[in-house]
Amino acid sequence: MLDKNKTMTFSANENKEESIKQILPVVYEALKEKGYNPLNQMVGYILSQDPTYVTTYNNARNLICRIDRDDLLKALLKSYLNLD
Repeated sequence: MLDKNKTMTFSANENKEESIKQILPVVYEALKEKGYNPLNQMVGYILSQDPTYVTTYNNARNLICRIDRDDLLKALLKSYLNLD
């Protein structure tokens, strides 16, 4: 039973990070399968926010566009710095 006097917490950041962790490998594989250098293409997208750096193959472009660029950069830095 829920305690109506207790405050529930919700972290949108955790949901965003989980979504990013699911989307990036799909985008990476789609770029790789189409013969692109996935890292170069993804960096191009991040720097320019131009979705044409990402292929439409396997819905990769639509997926990457779901991620806010600021959230993506935060998640990448957090992961790189092992701040999980």
